[in-house]
Amino acid sequence: MDIDDTPVLDNHLHLDPVNGRGVEAAAEFADHGGTHLLVLNKPSWMLVETATDESAFREGFDLTVSVTREASQMLPGRAWPVLGVHPALISKLVEKGYDPEEARDIMQAGLDVAAEFVADGRALALKTGRPHYDVDAAVWAASNEVMHYGFELAADHGCAVQLHTEGGEDFEPVAEWGEAAGLDRRQVVKHYSGGRLRGPTKSVLADKDELEIAVAEGDPFLMETDYIDDPDRPGAVLGPKTVPRRVRWLLEEGHEAAVRTAHVETPREVYGIDTEGSLERA
Repeated sequence: MDIDDTPVLDNHLHLDPVNGRGVEAAAEFADHGGTHLLVLNKPSWMLVETATDESAFREGFDLTVSVTREASQMLPGRAWPVLGVHPALISKLVEKGYDPEEARDIMQAGLDVAAEFVADGRALALKTGRPHYDVDAAVWAASNEVMHYGFELAADHGCAVQLHTEGGEDFEPVAEWGEAAGLDRRQVVKHYSGGRLRGPTKSVLADKDELEIAVAEGDPFLMETDYIDDPDRPGAVLGPKTVPRRVRWLLEEGHEAAVRTAHVETPREVYGIDTEGSLERA
């Protein structure tokens, strides 16, 4: 199998139409063999301002939907927006003087707005999570409430949730929380995963070592770069070329079944998207 014989999906990438390269990064992805993208909105303070009300969330989401629509025109497949609230927002709000419960309410309101975009077809899935850094007990509890609320909204709207959380391998309790809210655990996706993640569907950072582990584990998985599209950090976390390059490498290593898992089967099971049917090669 050659890369031209398969869809190539980056499950978590940012495109910044305000400060970054925007659709130019999507074009680079396509030029190297990429076909499909899930475009995550950047944190509100990186696009507009630190969101304290629905209007700021809405403005950031509109920007992401617009740049994703433009990115789709650059791809032989298509791009979909994934919208929600970055968990670090709670710290930004606490620094502004809000207490954790008030910050929680603001973030849940942001998720309500994101769910509107899912409901009317402008977004594919939601994003939420909890801080990946140390916080006090009140902030941690409020963050978990935001994440639970995201699960409830996703269940109500029949969509998946991408999670930004702390590192680690055992997230079985988090997958169980999603199930308790009414989600299929496959619809709970841990962004920036290693290959051994337990619980949610793993979205594995496109590092060769972690991909080798994911292939050996044999579980459903996705691949991502977490490209940030920040001119001050070019190529961070990984550049847009990386997933197509890793797909070529996996195919050279004989892992055709794993490529199909990550780029056809798991996207269909998690998001209900058809990466083969939406692919038009020249």
